[in-house]
Amino acid sequence: MSHSRAVIWRSHLLPGSETFVRNQGDALTRWAPHYLGAVKVASPLARDGDTIAFSDDPRSRAELLGLKLTGRSARLDAALARLAPDLVHAHFGGDGWLVSGSARRLGVPLVVTLHGQDVTRQPALPGARGARNRRHLRQAFDRAALVIAVSGFIRDRAVALGADPAKVRVHHIGVPVPPLPAATPKRWDVIFVGRFVAKKGVDDLVEAVGMLPAARRPRLLLVGNGPLEAPVRRRAAELGLDATFVGAQSPAAVRRHLAESRILAAPSRTAPDGDCEGLPTTILEAGSAGLPVVATCHSGIPEAVRHGETGLLCAERDRAALAEHLDTLLDDEALRIRLGAAARAHVEAHFDLHRQTRLLEELYDEARSGRPAGQATRA
Repeated sequence: MSHSRAVIWRSHLLPGSETFVRNQGDALTRWAPHYLGAVKVASPLARDGDTIAFSDDPRSRAELLGLKLTGRSARLDAALARLAPDLVHAHFGGDGWLVSGSARRLGVPLVVTLHGQDVTRQPALPGARGARNRRHLRQAFDRAALVIAVSGFIRDRAVALGADPAKVRVHHIGVPVPPLPAATPKRWDVIFVGRFVAKKGVDDLVEAVGMLPAARRPRLLLVGNGPLEAPVRRRAAELGLDATFVGAQSPAAVRRHLAESRILAAPSRTAPDGDCEGLPTTILEAGSAGLPVVATCHSGIPEAVRHGETGLLCAERDRAALAEHLDTLLDDEALRIRLGAAARAHVEAHFDLHRQTRLLEELYDEARSGRPAGQATRA
């Protein structure tokens, strides 16, 4: 059976935190994925079969710099042409601009998925950098056949930055929903999974746990790394918390840690530089494992967590409310079980990777056909 060819473009292919890119591409059935990057990232997600346009030599590095400055590269044009795509799917707005000229010259429709910082922090940078990012976004929006936003919040940001509302779709990236594992002994009361950066709010989590009476403080597992790891470690030690830091982990290890935990904490917030989430996939992964979530009303999170039904939500930076919600769930096993079961059902119904990727393929079909855009939102 002949499949249409979709080139999945990510300039840095592929950071370990971007499992959603690989999972989505690998779940395509009617379209065959071919991964193209400018440079290869040493991570568990890198594959020998990926196509890398620029090698690590002085001439290639100079050509890559030219691409970043001008949006043109004969080397990228040639790499894309060799893959003979029927469609190019770029992740993140900046990468959409980088590949948009090559896709246009090849006469191939472009789909750009927006995830968060590409329409929050980056266009809000001061001076020339912010102006350049905004200009590049507008060019990418103009050249794209479709613009996909991972949440309603991201859609609104894209439209505010110049995207044609008729081109924009809200499409939630799905997650694998494996069978529920057998009952697993719980080693951790609360798990956090994410990069240690301001928008993830991990410092709010540590402070919230520190507000609880010593006898009621949970055992914390913190999975991930990043620039705020050292100060968060120090603060957890100062507060005398039972906190274990394990660094970045493979997807399989994260699934195991989730199965060994009672609650996921996702205290995301708008960072001082304006950086925001799109819709954190860790929330969906926790739901697929039957974990309730304590999170904030930030960005697309309320699209995935129903307060009082699949988890508990509070305002950004409200450490007292965060502490109260954690304490409530840890003190009520029946409530944890009920919310966790509802979270699993919600993810199965609305965020299953295979269901969502079938819907994505319909968007690919639409982009290739060039038929007029329909509704501006899509689950």
